Amino acid sequence: MQALISQFNRLRPLEMPLQEVFSLVLRVWIFRVFFLSGLTKIKSWSTTMTLFEYEYSVPLLSPQVAAVMATAGELVLPALLLLGLLGRFSAAGLFVLNLVAVLSYPDISHAGVQQHIMWGVMLAYFVCFGPGRLSLDNLLYRRFSRD
Repeated sequence: MQALISQFNRLRPLEMPLQEVFSLVLRVWIFRVFFLSGLTKIKSWSTTMTLFEYEYSVPLLSPQVAAVMATAGELVLPALLLLGLLGRFSAAGLFVLNLVAVLSYPDISHAGVQQHIMWGVMLAYFVCFGPGRLSLDNLLYRRFSRD
């Protein structure tokens, strides 16, 4: 058992760099999923409006407002998260957007729900821990915390 613990202890110096690379990979993945969804909405705006009017039942918002907010959120927030700028804020916004998407689409499949849960867990990670060292948030924090 001591030999196994010793082997794991040898890997400890890699722990932090691997966490940062993993965080960056997750940010790229989340960016791709949400940003491409936003581009799809813009590409066929009439279809997007039809879906928000007749398919999605977003509470408290008109279909037009919901469509604009969802599209803007899917284009702006993932870009911020990718850069690690306002990382916790953008992750929280995407978390809410993700939650509303699941709740407002009554015909979502079990696999679709599972996918949204996975994205929600990834986003919750960034809400709790921030975007990591490889981010503009970290760069700005280091730059301005010295003064």
